[in-house]
Amino acid sequence: MDVFDGVPDAIIVDILNKVGDVRTLLRCSSLSKRFNSLVPQTESLILRPDQVGTTESQPDSPLSNILKSVHGLCSLFTKPAKPIPTTSLSPNIPSKILSPFDRIKNLGVELPGGDASLENGAAVKWKAEYGETLQTCVVFAFRSASTVSPSPGSSDGESDAEFVAGLKTRVVWTISALIAASTRHFLMSEVVKEHEEMESLVIRDMGGEGTLVMNSEGLREFRKIEAARDGEVEDERVEKNRSVVPSVRMSMRHAPSLKLESSICLESATLVIVRPSERYSDVGDDELATEAFAGNCMYGEAVVALLKCRKNAIEMNSF
Repeated sequence: MDVFDGVPDAIIVDILNKVGDVRTLLRCSSLSKRFNSLVPQTESLILRPDQVGTTESQPDSPLSNILKSVHGLCSLFTKPAKPIPTTSLSPNIPSKILSPFDRIKNLGVELPGGDASLENGAAVKWKAEYGETLQTCVVFAFRSASTVSPSPGSSDGESDAEFVAGLKTRVVWTISALIAASTRHFLMSEVVKEHEEMESLVIRDMGGEGTLVMNSEGLREFRKIEAARDGEVEDERVEKNRSVVPSVRMSMRHAPSLKLESSICLESATLVIVRPSERYSDVGDDELATEAFAGNCMYGEAVVALLKCRKNAIEMNSF
C-alpha cells in the first residue's frame, strides 16, 4: 500500500491550496482518480493566462473538438515570445480555464504585461478597487528617475504655466490607468458571475504596473447588479472590450522634481486619486494613497511627499 494513500483528503486539499498555480493543478488532476476528484476542491488559485490559442470557428467532429480544446488549454499556459495585450483576451478564456474548479474563494490573476504606451523612462503605477463599477483608483506616475540632484534653483513648487504645460501628459497617464483597470474588470466578469463563493479577486500585471482588487462586498455588488441585467441587451462594454468608466472626480498633485531621501530624483512626479462623481467624498484620500503603495519603499515615500503638494481638482465624464 502506498503510504500517501493514508493522507486524509483535507490535508491534500490544503497542500493544493498552497500550490495555487492553475497550470500545475490541472496537470495534477490527471495524475490519478483521487487527484482528479480533489483538485476541483482547491479554494485558493493563481491564474497566469500567458498566451491565447486561436482556432477558426467552423464545424468539426466531436473528436476534433476535444483535441482542439486540449491544445487550446496547453497554449494558454505557453510562455509567449512577447506579452500578449490584455485587450486581446476574452472573458470566456479565464472562465473556461477555471471551469474545473467549483470552490474558488481566493483568486489571484497575473497578466503578462501592462497596456500603457509610455515614453522611454516613464512609469505609471496604479491600484483600483472595483465592485459593479469603479470605486477608487490611485495613480502614481513620473516621467523619469535618476540619482542626479535637481539643478540649482529648482524646487518642488511650480507656476501655473508649468502646471498647464504638463497637464495633458498627466491626464493621459490617468486615462491609461483607468482604461487598463476597466479592461481587467471586464476580463474577469464571467468568472465572478460563475463562481459565487469567491470572496477575493486580485489582478496584477507581472511587470508591476497595476493592481485591481475586488473584495467580498464588491463581488457581491457585481453579482447582484449583473443578475438584474440578465436578459437585457448587452451594453457598450462588449464593443469596447472593457467596463465603462463612470464620471469621476480626480484630485491631482504634482511636483516638477521630487527628490527622495534615497537621493533618487523623480521628474514630473504625479499622484492622482480618482473617485466616482456620484456620492463623491475625499474623506480618507491620504490613507487610500499611502495604502496603495505601502509595499514599495520608493513609491511609498514619493506618495507621502506628494500628499503635501497643492491639490488640483479635475472632473471627467464617463467613457
